[in-house]
Amino acid sequence: MSDELDAVTLEILRNQLESVAEEMGEVLVRGAFSPNITERRDCSTALFDAAGHLVAQAEHIPVHLGAMPEAVAAVRDRTPEPGDVFVLNDPFAGGTHLPDVTLVSPIAPDGDEILGYAVSRAHHADVGGMAPGSMPAGARDVYQEGLRIPPTRLVADGERRAGVWELLAANVRNPAERRADLRAQLAANERGAERVTALLADHGERLLTAFDAVRDYSRARVEAEIREIPDGTYSASDVLEGDGVTDTDIPIEVTVTVDGATLDVDFAGTAPQVDGNVNAPLSVAKSAVYFVVRSVTDPDVPPNGGCYDPVRVHAPPGSLLNPAPPAAVVGGNVETSQRVADVVFRALAAAAPDRVPAAGQGTMNNVVVGGPGFSYYETVGGGMGASTDADGPSGVQVGMTNTLNTPVEALEAAYPLRVEEYALRRGSGGAGRHRGGDGLVRELRLEAAATVSLLTERRRHAPWGLSGGEDGQPGRNYLDGEAVPAKVTRDVPAGTTVRVETPGGGGHGSAAENAVEESDDDPSAGGDDAA
Repeated sequence: MSDELDAVTLEILRNQLESVAEEMGEVLVRGAFSPNITERRDCSTALFDAAGHLVAQAEHIPVHLGAMPEAVAAVRDRTPEPGDVFVLNDPFAGGTHLPDVTLVSPIAPDGDEILGYAVSRAHHADVGGMAPGSMPAGARDVYQEGLRIPPTRLVADGERRAGVWELLAANVRNPAERRADLRAQLAANERGAERVTALLADHGERLLTAFDAVRDYSRARVEAEIREIPDGTYSASDVLEGDGVTDTDIPIEVTVTVDGATLDVDFAGTAPQVDGNVNAPLSVAKSAVYFVVRSVTDPDVPPNGGCYDPVRVHAPPGSLLNPAPPAAVVGGNVETSQRVADVVFRALAAAAPDRVPAAGQGTMNNVVVGGPGFSYYETVGGGMGASTDADGPSGVQVGMTNTLNTPVEALEAAYPLRVEEYALRRGSGGAGRHRGGDGLVRELRLEAAATVSLLTERRRHAPWGLSGGEDGQPGRNYLDGEAVPAKVTRDVPAGTTVRVETPGGGGHGSAAENAVEESDDDPSAGGDDAA
């Protein structure tokens, strides 16, 4: 079918489809109520074809987007009809972790045949469970983490199902905020359907041909990139710093096999699923692998399902990266995904050293503060690893997340919190020919009694440098000046300070190389041209 479109028409249609996904995101951000979506933009939108293949996505959150095909597959198993909208968050039926709520809307311009799906996923600031914010550090099963929603019709035949809305609202804190954010997701999906219908009116059958053609194009581009990586088998390992129940290190092992135009990624040897909440559904592990593939190949390749067709991901059933219900998983989406990305990068560093950066901070630094009437959630940026030709940026989101921060003014206006300090953590990036980026310091003072949950990583094991570069500094967490573990949930009184110092990125190349180059460039350092 790809041959039916010339290159110019394909490029026009590709850009139009991606623009639809981006516009869906703008509708969601502008229509939502919670600062986590309106300010941090912790949400993602995409378009799928009738068979459930990713056709176009907005440039949003990697861990959302890479796992979205599983959500569409789960909905398609429920025989969706035109006029339906499904809601889900079940990590074992198309979801990732419970706070990420997904809406899947069939697109049927004629009201009969489904031509595709509009999909939005947003991190809701609370979905019930044992602690405000629904990210308790000590959760031992998914039931403690919040309301679990299998694929369910939120809208049927164009009519909202009032009973489902009431059920959802009755099981969460701040139900008015949850309803508003769900309505924003509905509006985003509706906009996507409207725009695809308009494109179909303009282009007719060429639009459906483009659904396949854009994927074929991206697949061919990624296959060409993989062929540039030397064939072979490459292995690496790393650890998570406990699961919230114990502080014992949890190993993640990977073997990456490059064979022509294919990548096989096998996590055999990774730990069995654990008691705590760092288990990650296989869809999350896949999304981390897909992120790495996107990073080590040409970033200009259009992002869609074709990029991932040459990639196979395996994890043993019952393992950390393919757990069985009712495993707790809320930290798997945010923290384990980061470590999976790190370990796959490290394996590929031996195969394609010029394409792989040193380790970034390797954590999302999840800070959750909740009490009566409010639930605040934030991920805090840190240092990015240096690359072969540039220093790592400082104070940025790294790896599987791509959110903004909550501006101090918005945070203080919305919550009983005050920001005592927000600054770069100078010198926390690893030294090297190119230096790793610095982490951040974020300190909050609570003006009301609350429950604080911290889900973080890289507090004991530093982000690694590459090619002689030094490691970045590990992060640190404090409650009222007391050092606390990487994962902790505590009830605290008003006046408590919460301080998070995030890790720096690893350096790349020997710092001695840098000194030699500077000496060569500086006549005052000696040599024939010295005075």
